[in-house]
This record gives sequence, structure tokens and C-alpha cells, in this order.
Amino acid sequence: MSINTTEKYRIINSEEGLLLQLSGNWRFQDGIPDIDRLLKQLLSTKPEELAFDCRQLGNWDSGLMTFLVRLINNCKENNIQTLQETLPIGVQKLLRLSFAVPERKVTRREILGQPVLAKIGNVTIEMHRNWNDLLAFVGELFYGFLNFLRGRVRFRYSDLFYQIECAGPSALMIITLISILVGIILAFVGAVQLRLFGAEIFVANLVGLGMAREMGAMMTAIIMAGRTGAAYAAQLGTMQVNEEIDAFKTMGISPIEFLVFPRLLALIITMPLLCIYADFMGIIGGAIVSATMLDISFFQYFQQIQGFVPPIHFIIGIVKAGVFGILIATAGCFRGLQCGRSASAVGFATTSAVVTSIVLIIVADAIITILCQLLGV
Repeated sequence: MSINTTEKYRIINSEEGLLLQLSGNWRFQDGIPDIDRLLKQLLSTKPEELAFDCRQLGNWDSGLMTFLVRLINNCKENNIQTLQETLPIGVQKLLRLSFAVPERKVTRREILGQPVLAKIGNVTIEMHRNWNDLLAFVGELFYGFLNFLRGRVRFRYSDLFYQIECAGPSALMIITLISILVGIILAFVGAVQLRLFGAEIFVANLVGLGMAREMGAMMTAIIMAGRTGAAYAAQLGTMQVNEEIDAFKTMGISPIEFLVFPRLLALIITMPLLCIYADFMGIIGGAIVSATMLDISFFQYFQQIQGFVPPIHFIIGIVKAGVFGILIATAGCFRGLQCGRSASAVGFATTSAVVTSIVLIIVADAIITILCQLLGV
């Protein structure tokens, strides 16, 4: 249904000047007249003053305010004075409030592409700031570790046990699922190729060595980076937003000792244990494929692993898991303490913690693998 809005205002030329008579309801649901037609009439006459007659004005809402604000702004641009004394009291108050603080054009966000050199400079400055913050964080962490060895570190052991529970038993379900699937995938891929040579029994060697030396620690670390490392960053980031970190510093309590150390020790303790569990679950997954697809009994499968995979490979995987735990806790806590003071900053810190943890895990794994090759382990 179309609404007729042409009769809601009328321009009257009087002896006092130009008079704009408003009538009817001025609400968005009733339709607001097009102001362009009125502006053309004003520009054609160019009066010195514009007054209002609101005796026949009915109900109104923000639709009237939008109309009047645009009209008054155009009158100011064309040196036409508007007499607002005859407007309703509520309209006059809203107009005064609207024009009390003029809009600053510099507050408008302009989306402009930065030059390439400016982008490179910003990235370099950010990297330098992150590097300085990381060195300071590692230094405080090392100093706190010395205090821990001397028995002078300040944190609650109840927090440590709670963090161990969150990082350890609570993660068993997802570790079980992922590890079994990884073992099944390794066994299936190996079976497809080894079956061509009639060497299906060596699937046990592939799964056992792969899980013990690489995949057990690697998959556990990636899962914990996305699960626990992100949680650390979100928790400490939220505390940073709520100024709880500042409160600890004000009370003379080191956030590194009170907040970071329980989380760091929890991952150092739980990561090797989770790695051992992941190795076992991955080997079980390979055994399922061997028993169902290759007609290799569980006894033959485990006997082959026992004869081919010595304990040193499991020890290397466990050491990797411990190193990965240190890196995950460090990255998560560092990004959390580095967080800004907004909700979006917490989200960015969480994302950055996961990305940083995974990158550090891959780099550390490559370094440890190269060192093992050089040492002949």
C-alpha cells in the first residue's frame, strides 16, 4: 500500500518570511516525504529565514528528526536562518543535542591501501617489539625457574594439580581418537605398498617406528596446542582485559610465578605421559588394520614391533613431547600476557598462540631430528 506524503508539509510565503507548515503524522511507518523537492523550492526562492508551523503536527518519531536535521544542514550551507522556536519542545531538545557536538571528519574510518614499504616497516617494528617482549618473558621465566629450584617460587600447588587435570585426564578422549586414527592411517598406507611385495608383516615396523619416534609426540603436541595452549592464552588474555594481571603486580606477586609456572609445569608433566599413551593407542590402531586386512595376529604384530623398535625410539619421542610441552605453555602464556585490552585482542591472542605453538613445534621437531641423525641415534 502506497502512502501519500506530499500533503505533510506546505510552504507559505508570509510577510515575516518563508513558513514551512508541518501536518499529520511524521513516523517512518507512515512514510517520510522526499526532502529533495523541498530543497529545490528553497534554493529557487533563497529566503533569509525559514520558520515552522507545527500546530497541525501529529505523532512523530526519528523520521521527523532525520528530515529536520538534513533540512537545517542544507539551510546552513545556503545561509538560510531557521527559526526553531515554534517546533515542539522535544524536537528542539533533540536538535540541540544533535548539533551540540559536530561530527569530526577525521573520525571517519578511511580504508586506504598502505604502500608496500609502509607494510614492511610495520611488520618489522612489530617483529622487533615481539622479540623484545619474548626475551623479557623468557628472562623472567628463567629467573622464576631458579627460584623454583631454590624453593622460593610463589604459586599454589592446588593450581598446579588443577592444571595437570585439565591438561592430562581431560585430554585423554581426544588423544585416544586421534592416535588410533593416525595408527590406522599409517598401517593402511603401509599395507597398500607392502602388499605388492608380500611384506605385510613390516606394517608393524612402520607403525611402531612412526608412532614412537614422530607421530605420537607430534599429534599430541598439535592437539594440546589447539586445546590447552589456546586456553592458556584466552585465560591470561581475559585476566589482562580485566586488569587482574595489573592487580597481581600491584600486590607484589609475579604473574610469571603465580600464573605461568603452574601451567608450564603441568604441560611438562603431562606431555610425556600423553605421548606414551598416544604411542600405545596408535600401535593399537595399526594392530586393528593388520588383524582385519592383512591376517596378521595381534601376537605377531606386537612381537614384530618388540623386535624392531628398540626403547630408544620411544625415549626420543618422549623427550620431544617434553620439549613440545615447554614450547606450547610458553607460547600460550606469552601471547596471553601480551594481550591487549579488548575482546578482539583476546581472540587475536588465542589465534596467535595456536599458530606460534604449531610453528615452534615443527621447527623444534626438525632440529631434534637433525641432532639425532648427527649423533647417530
